[in-house]
Amino acid sequence: MSREEIAADYQQIQDEICAALEAADGGAGLEQEVWERDGGGGGRTRVIQNGNIFEKGGVNFSAVHGQLPDTVKRALKVEQDDFFATGVSIVIHPNHPLVPIIHMNIRYFEMPSSFNSSTPPVRWFGGGIDLTPHYVIEDDARFFHQQLKNTCDKFHADFYHRFKAWADDYFFIKHRAETRGIGGIFYDRLTASDDISWQQVFEFSKAVGRTFAPTYIELVNRNRDKAFTEAQQLWQYQRRSRYAEFNLVYDAGTKFGLETNGRIESILMSLPPTAKWLYNYEPQVGSEEEKTLGLLKKGINWV
Repeated sequence: MSREEIAADYQQIQDEICAALEAADGGAGLEQEVWERDGGGGGRTRVIQNGNIFEKGGVNFSAVHGQLPDTVKRALKVEQDDFFATGVSIVIHPNHPLVPIIHMNIRYFEMPSSFNSSTPPVRWFGGGIDLTPHYVIEDDARFFHQQLKNTCDKFHADFYHRFKAWADDYFFIKHRAETRGIGGIFYDRLTASDDISWQQVFEFSKAVGRTFAPTYIELVNRNRDKAFTEAQQLWQYQRRSRYAEFNLVYDAGTKFGLETNGRIESILMSLPPTAKWLYNYEPQVGSEEEKTLGLLKKGINWV
């Protein structure tokens, strides 16, 4: 398949997800802004704010091309200059502390070989879905991971366990010694191999994208009508601060976007609308907050 076909299918997935989110919220719609990138390409940013359940969220599509800065070339360990990248990226911050934050990304990256060069073209897929509950509800965590495993198992028996471990390692806030949430799956530089074709890798990427809406909306509907307290909302804002710390300090997508002259508003869409950094906050012993902190660690087998 061509880069144009990949981008077109990603745009369709963006449309499907936006329609599902608007129907689930039942209030605010997603507002679209079409933008162009200096240097080549552009995208469609769709944002929801102050909805019935989604306080802030975005579903971004981009297809960009141009010249890679030297810093990115060194990070990617490549020599070519020209690149093309397309993908869909989502972050949703609900207004309810019992409804989790979610992130999803599917992406394709290529660097064509230059004229008269013996260097082969570079191309791969990456992505994943991860969940960041303010309160870890164990039944919800098991459902979420089972949904991801079901998708992975359709393509490769090893995908879920390999990509789940990768997510545990990637979504780890080193300076806090805790995971950002309950993980999910994360993969990068996925390409064809002896046991999976290039077309199957692309189909897997699309299947991950289409796992997002039914999985997340089920979790939203399980929890959206539950009562919550002011103290629980304060905890929500405290957990949001950890999400912001990860995205600003460690997130590779944020760094790539900023270093390739990406659109700032779209890149920083992932940040929550309100967060709090309470000094040396310690949850009460035996509380649900303490229980959640005890589950923010690598290696928990949810399925």
